[in-house]
Amino acid sequence: MNAGNDHDITDDEEVSLRVALIRCSALSEEAIAKISHAARVLDVSFSEAALSTGFVSQEDVDYARQSYQSPTARTAKARPSAELLLSRNPFDVRSEKVLALRTELLLRHDSDSRANMVALVSPSAGEGRSRLCAELALSFAQLGHPTLLVDADFRNPRQHLLFEAENENGLSRAISKRESPHLQPIENMPNMWLLTSGPKPLNPLELLSDSHFERMVRDWRNNYEFVVIDTSPVNPYSDGLAVATLVGRVLVVSRANHTRFRQQREMLRKLAVTRSQILGAVINYF
Repeated sequence: MNAGNDHDITDDEEVSLRVALIRCSALSEEAIAKISHAARVLDVSFSEAALSTGFVSQEDVDYARQSYQSPTARTAKARPSAELLLSRNPFDVRSEKVLALRTELLLRHDSDSRANMVALVSPSAGEGRSRLCAELALSFAQLGHPTLLVDADFRNPRQHLLFEAENENGLSRAISKRESPHLQPIENMPNMWLLTSGPKPLNPLELLSDSHFERMVRDWRNNYEFVVIDTSPVNPYSDGLAVATLVGRVLVVSRANHTRFRQQREMLRKLAVTRSQILGAVINYF
């Protein structure tokens, strides 16, 4: 990249600028497609292509750059823990199965819609849902496209532990304070960001039913190519149902020799009310 003010910008910064530019300029799906096509044809960055096609001005680019370079964005990077084998050993048996699942989800995605967004749900705790969420997000990010992992489990959040990340400024705070979410970049994963759960709130279901959270989901759908959302167990809590209603696509997770059939049946009954599309079911063996 050697044109305009974008010279010497790193790949990591360009991805952040692309996401910020789409958000700040409210670019439509059609505009994003035309800019992306121009970037490929001209062999320039997304921001340079947006300028050359006239969809944004230099002032728009400068404002977007300031947005992603704000103190909130310049946080220390989160780091995948040793539990997330996919980040260290992609040839491990479990890693291979996660990559196979990624392929299936890609094939089930409607290319006419925007982000490939999915919420993972399970009947109860201890079924491996959070770990699979993290692994799926990592696998999507490895494709080189903007990926967001969201921890919407306000009951027993784990993503900040899986990524050794701070959890003071997470989703619960963003909703309750009606602020922009605090996204954390992932070490060695320039295309991935993490939104932790934040402090445990007193009113989890109310927060996830709030219009501000709905706007966040709509924003993620427009600004990322892959979004993976962790949720609370469906049977004891209704939080996951609120998320499933907004997202519209869910992946059901259970654990062999742990999840009972009646628990699975009860969860599916509750999910039917949300009218969300069930993409498939995963049985964990560990």
